[in-house]
Amino acid sequence: MHRFESWLGGFVVRYRWPIIILTLLAVGLAASGMRLLVFSNDSRMFFSKENPQLQALEALEQTYTKVENVLFVVAPKSGNVFEKETLIGIRDLTEASWQIPYSSRIDSITNYQHTRAEGDDLIVEDLVYEPENLSPEQIKNIRAIALNEPLLVGRTISPTGHVTGVNVNVIKPGKSSNEPNEIASYCRELAEQIEKKHPGIDIYLTGGVMIDDAFGEAAKDDISLLVPTMYGFLLFIMAFSLRSLVGMFASFLVILFSTITGMGLAGWLGVMLTPASANAPTIILTLAVADSIHILVTMFHQMRAGTEKHAAISESIRVNFQPVMVTSLTTAIGFLTMNFSDAPPFRALGNIVAMGVTAAFIYSVLFLPALMAVLPVRVKPKKQENSTTVFEKLAEFVIAKKTPVFWSMLLLILATTAGITRIELNDDFLKYFDTRYAFRQASDFSNDNLTGLYIIDWALESGEPGGVNNPQYLEKVEEFANWFRVQEHVRHVYTVTDIMKRLNRNMHGDNDSWYRLPDDRSLAAQYLLLYEMSLPFGLDLNDRINLDKSASRMTVTLVDISTRGVRELEARGREWLKSNAPPEMFTYGSGLSIIFSYISLRNIKSMLTASILALTLISLIMILVLRSFKLGMTSLLPNLAPAFMGFGVWGIMVGQVGLAVSVMIAMTMGIVVDDTVHFMSKYRRGRVEHAMSPEDAIRYAFRLVAAPIWITTITLMGGFTVLAFSGFQINSHMGAMTGITIGFALLLDFFFLPVLLIKIDS
Repeated sequence: MHRFESWLGGFVVRYRWPIIILTLLAVGLAASGMRLLVFSNDSRMFFSKENPQLQALEALEQTYTKVENVLFVVAPKSGNVFEKETLIGIRDLTEASWQIPYSSRIDSITNYQHTRAEGDDLIVEDLVYEPENLSPEQIKNIRAIALNEPLLVGRTISPTGHVTGVNVNVIKPGKSSNEPNEIASYCRELAEQIEKKHPGIDIYLTGGVMIDDAFGEAAKDDISLLVPTMYGFLLFIMAFSLRSLVGMFASFLVILFSTITGMGLAGWLGVMLTPASANAPTIILTLAVADSIHILVTMFHQMRAGTEKHAAISESIRVNFQPVMVTSLTTAIGFLTMNFSDAPPFRALGNIVAMGVTAAFIYSVLFLPALMAVLPVRVKPKKQENSTTVFEKLAEFVIAKKTPVFWSMLLLILATTAGITRIELNDDFLKYFDTRYAFRQASDFSNDNLTGLYIIDWALESGEPGGVNNPQYLEKVEEFANWFRVQEHVRHVYTVTDIMKRLNRNMHGDNDSWYRLPDDRSLAAQYLLLYEMSLPFGLDLNDRINLDKSASRMTVTLVDISTRGVRELEARGREWLKSNAPPEMFTYGSGLSIIFSYISLRNIKSMLTASILALTLISLIMILVLRSFKLGMTSLLPNLAPAFMGFGVWGIMVGQVGLAVSVMIAMTMGIVVDDTVHFMSKYRRGRVEHAMSPEDAIRYAFRLVAAPIWITTITLMGGFTVLAFSGFQINSHMGAMTGITIGFALLLDFFFLPVLLIKIDS
């Protein structure tokens, strides 16, 4: 390896122009793939095809209609929905909503199909018809009907009548990833038109389609805001650390080319960008700068000592090739193990970053020194540098106080790691978006005033065709619905039994004493048939009852609940069915809320395997590179401990681990090992090449790599801290957690690792 490293330095200097030209051609070819990149803003992108909860949802949607919706939450400024002008505005919005792209059903209080008896006839009609002609008495009657209708209260109208909703179901054809944005843009324009025409009302937009649109918005915001911010931060760091415009320019090209290559190859491979993977550029450029800094710092150090430029470049490659290669390899391994994730966006993120990191290694050891060999470089003669003095003093302190430093660091590791016991597996997918997003504001308003977006669907089988008309079946469905209605966090339960009770009352002269389930199967079937035949187009019961009427769908709407709460409530619902309903009715709850509730749990289990694999591979690499089983195993503790310390601090500060943090151990393991590799490679060089004692080898390592390690770590912490300011919580938590972990890694590499080496290698 030493011969190869020495040969490579001379090769790069000798063939600098061909290397530069070939690099530019390779970057250009990769960059052309960026035009093929496509954003995916489908909320289902977080679930793999093998996900059992997703498979259950798709099976339910094949039986009933697929529910993707936009909810217009209408809030009159007067605080009263039941005013003529407000009802006119709701009617106008309801009618105009049929023009929304791919709309299939519109539900509001104005087109709610109210039923009443007129002699022997069942009258089914809009609850609000021609609102401009309504008298105060008629409006009062409409209010009384609406606020006493279980199908409306908590779903379409608030219990006090101060807020209402117009729900639009859509069926996207799935031909373009831009469909959510197309629908959302139309809805926003429609809301603005209605607000302008009816200034007495405010409209908030939420619902499943708006979630999808928010995913795309978050991804584009991060790319447009965080990437430029990160580039500015890196330029500042490079200017401060390198103090060379030429070196800063060359490093900038390396990180730019690495980012372009990673994203371009992703385009060629058909990788779809998501809010998670869209931050790959920020991560790549953060990681790419480390290799450049190590090579340039060593080169400038040699030149300040009087070495000629080309010879300094060759020596820098000889000294840094192996550690740079190893750090790039371990980082790529850490990100590649994200392919074990159950969430496809994290797989894409890992693959894009791995490609970018690999490109950064190639450009750093070939293009960067070749470019520096061409560009004019001037350095001042060597002087005593404050940073070197500081790190030399630090080395002396660690060596002199090795015993108290060892026990202090061990105590810190144990104390911070203990915080892991406070972590609970929890998430809230509505809070994935910062309050800066209109979707989050609208969802919070809807949650507080009208209805929630967390839904559990139950497909309840009767066991026979036409079984939904069976009184025994209806009674069990009603019992199940009533059990849910008294559970905490439940805002509304939508079931066919409420329709049946209303029809039974209608068919008995609207006598309230008959507001109960029919006790005769044939009567129930007649009521349902008569009702379905009277419903207008688009308002049928296909989303509630299957074709052969052997099963019905019950929808439970929840508010103010976490994913853990959803999991627990669904489990209690299953237990109720198991204990109280016939076997054919037993089923699992389904819906997007259920899938999101289980994705973190599934992801952590899958990433546990990934973490073990990453640990094994990195350990083998360290043993091979250091040519010492003892030193290789010694490096494990300062590489593993930062992740556990980070989780511990997270447990103390936040207390919850969600989807974002579930990939942290595998991802950060490849990053935090970088500083350890550089430190131990210089330590071993001191021990083997210069026959130094462990203490002198520690001094030697501090003198050569402490400053670059400090600079690269600050760069990495800064890069991931920038990511922590993302408006998308998954990226924000990932950035914050990674920044904390990298900070602990620096602390252990400067204080704990040197003491371990002295104790073990003496």
